[in-house]
Amino acid sequence: MNRLKKTFKFLLIAGLTGALLGVTAIFATYFYIKPSLPSIDSLKNVQLQVPLRIYSKDGKLISEYGEKRRIPLTFEQIPTKMVHAFLAAEDDRFYEHPGVDYQGLIRAAVQLALTGQKKQGGSTITMQVARNFFLSSKKTYLRKINEIFLALKIDNELSKNDVLTLYLNKIYLGHRAYGVGAAAQVYYGKSLDELTLAEIAMIAGLPKAPSKYNPITNPERSTIRRNYVLGRMLELGYIDNKQAQQARNAPVTADRHAANIELNAPYIAELARADAYQRFGEETYTGGYSVYTTIDSTLQNQAIDAVHLVCNDYDKRHGYRGAIANHKDLAQDFAALDKLIEDTPVVANLLPAYVLEVKEKSALIYLGKQETAEIPWQGIEWARQFISEDRRGPALKMAADVLQNGDLIYVLREIEQKEKQTLDYWRVAQVPAVNSALVSVASQTGAIQSLVGGYDYFETKFNRVTQAQRQPGSGFKAFIYSAALEQGFTAASLINDAPVVFEDAGLETA
Repeated sequence: MNRLKKTFKFLLIAGLTGALLGVTAIFATYFYIKPSLPSIDSLKNVQLQVPLRIYSKDGKLISEYGEKRRIPLTFEQIPTKMVHAFLAAEDDRFYEHPGVDYQGLIRAAVQLALTGQKKQGGSTITMQVARNFFLSSKKTYLRKINEIFLALKIDNELSKNDVLTLYLNKIYLGHRAYGVGAAAQVYYGKSLDELTLAEIAMIAGLPKAPSKYNPITNPERSTIRRNYVLGRMLELGYIDNKQAQQARNAPVTADRHAANIELNAPYIAELARADAYQRFGEETYTGGYSVYTTIDSTLQNQAIDAVHLVCNDYDKRHGYRGAIANHKDLAQDFAALDKLIEDTPVVANLLPAYVLEVKEKSALIYLGKQETAEIPWQGIEWARQFISEDRRGPALKMAADVLQNGDLIYVLREIEQKEKQTLDYWRVAQVPAVNSALVSVASQTGAIQSLVGGYDYFETKFNRVTQAQRQPGSGFKAFIYSAALEQGFTAASLINDAPVVFEDAGLETA
């Protein structure tokens, strides 16, 4: 009995001593590291890297420039289901622990002891914020210790909602998307409040490994991860069985979406970008600047239509130069046809199409993605052969005079008014061999209201408004006439413009 008491007493003293030594070691480590811990004040007014955005005067997005796509949001703008999904996937005790989840750390320590492998394990959302804002991702014991103390400090100085907002705006989610706002746009082309539960769970599953669980590059693995998140949400009571099952059965609809450009004005975008870069340097692409131009979206769209119209009409009057290529061998292979059409660039309002069948005075075309259409005779008969700038071939008698089965061509949707009737049909088209530009300026202020530097910016970025050198034409007359008026001439003044002749034999022999 006495021996048992002695053993118990020894174990108790050893345990207390170990605990005391452990606490002492923790405090000693904290006071050693404390001077090197960064200030948390920077998180209270954090400047996230946000791309440059350029808008029209009526607030329509023209372009976006920057390596990182990010849409900063406040906590109130983030749907509750999105918050729940991330808590379920990353840190279900986030609102309970003081920035560090000791249960998670103990599990990670036990795993290390049992396997001898050093893994990430045990990180909370607060610890991830500490790492993402202040530390590297290199896995070392010292970095982990710094991360723990920083997380405790962050939790002590910031509210839980503020920490979660920083995390959801900062986290990398693949395909240049940083934060949940950008991820919703990149993967689904939607704002956060438009996402379904399945889409929310898909995004919440990405932080663990954005490349491994990416729904675009790896749909199967991403579905497994999505369903895991849904299971955790069900387990925690955030959703019910019916919601979970519907979301699990939802197909993977993610695709890569570009920025939601609302106005086609790339020449203006480039002018604004160059001006911003001259003012702010590299910070232009990360400082979150928004540039509002004087462009009127209605006038800009009309200017684009006008440039396309004059170029297409001019080119149409000079004859057809032929199909892009012929691929008769692909006639029944619609997967290959889809790839062919996808790889052929859209130019302005011209779409690539494949000629499936040439009839007597019409042609059946394939536009890709199982869509077919017919080109009527009025869309073909113009296409007399181009011989030279001043000559065309004979008038066409049938569609086969210009089209063959298997031709890859461009087509254009033609809408015209004829005898109080609107005609809407496809016609054979081609990329014009000429180009044009248009700029309109408000006479009262000099503000540029619309600017189109060429037929298609992505065919040629040369801006014919600002970069082209042109003959002045009659533009010089205003200067001559105003100088004459200043010298006393009037509209009734007569100027003798007869040739002046000097008769001097020496001039001829000099």
